[in-house]
Amino acid sequence: MLYHLLFALSDHIGALNVVRYITFRTAAATLTALFLAFLVGPPLIRALGRLRVGQPIRELGPDHRAKEGTPTMGGLLILLSLFVSVLLWSDLRNPHVWIVLFVTLAYGALGFVDDYRKVVRRDSRGVPARWKLFWQFAVAGAVAALTYARPEFATSIAFPFFKNLNPDLGAWYIPMAVLVIAGFSNAVNLTDGLDGLAIGPVMVASGAFLVLSYAAGHAVIADYLAIPRVAGAGQLAIFCGALVGGGLGFLWFNASPAQLFMGDVGSLALGGALGTIAVLIQQEILLFVVGGIFVVEAASVMIQVAWFKLTGERVFRMAPIHHHFEQLGWPEQKIVVRFWIVSIILGLVAVSSLKLR
Repeated sequence: MLYHLLFALSDHIGALNVVRYITFRTAAATLTALFLAFLVGPPLIRALGRLRVGQPIRELGPDHRAKEGTPTMGGLLILLSLFVSVLLWSDLRNPHVWIVLFVTLAYGALGFVDDYRKVVRRDSRGVPARWKLFWQFAVAGAVAALTYARPEFATSIAFPFFKNLNPDLGAWYIPMAVLVIAGFSNAVNLTDGLDGLAIGPVMVASGAFLVLSYAAGHAVIADYLAIPRVAGAGQLAIFCGALVGGGLGFLWFNASPAQLFMGDVGSLALGGALGTIAVLIQQEILLFVVGGIFVVEAASVMIQVAWFKLTGERVFRMAPIHHHFEQLGWPEQKIVVRFWIVSIILGLVAVSSLKLR
């Protein structure tokens, strides 16, 4: 909205020509989201505390009783700063922006209901898994079908490090896109188990996809790097920038010892947003690289469940895998920082792949 106002005035005020550039608006969106998170964070924490929206602690697993009662649903802080920033600085005529906002809002609403059930009923199970998956797949399926129906959208996927490996999936693109969007939503949700653990890799992935989105939307750069050219994808860089800013603001309150937990309202929404952006810019495979932490966390749960059903034994002391390291005696802060380091390395690998083809 602010972009459209300033753009209309740029013909009369030369200094406002800067709003024409996506790079400027991405930086502005990042700072706007960061400022809003700093501004809204303290009153939101107080409000959630008054409402007794405290985090229930599972009876099984590491002893985190000291965290019991810490306000959850902190993802509202990220989503509020994200949405306001994106609506202010994005070109709202761009369909990519609305698609990502729709998925983020829908998954955020699902996560809100899940968190609400946990808090009101004091039951850590929240929304039954089958219903959660149903709505996740329904939303992802609608987006995948809508994207597939657009005549200008290609159904091929790009493989990093291979210049000419771009297989066309045809109609199989729809289930693939659904699995990417819903899968990453759940993967981020599984990762959100320690103070600051999930938001760090989310910001790294957002930063990497900021670069990827800008490159995909720029005809000259996309052609030079031999990556899929997606008209209008540059606007998604603004979304990614706002997500980095909102994430940084949230981390201020989520750093150990956390004053606020993300909750499903944040983790489901942010994972779904990353998956949707990857689908829209046709970089699904790179999402598995830059989001490697999320992949490993989700895989550890699937391996643990499958192996236990087959043999009655466990592969890990506890899943997701960050709890395995807790059981080995690693301090929480060491686990978080090391996971961040791995995430940064994977982000650098993903961005480097643009040239190494």
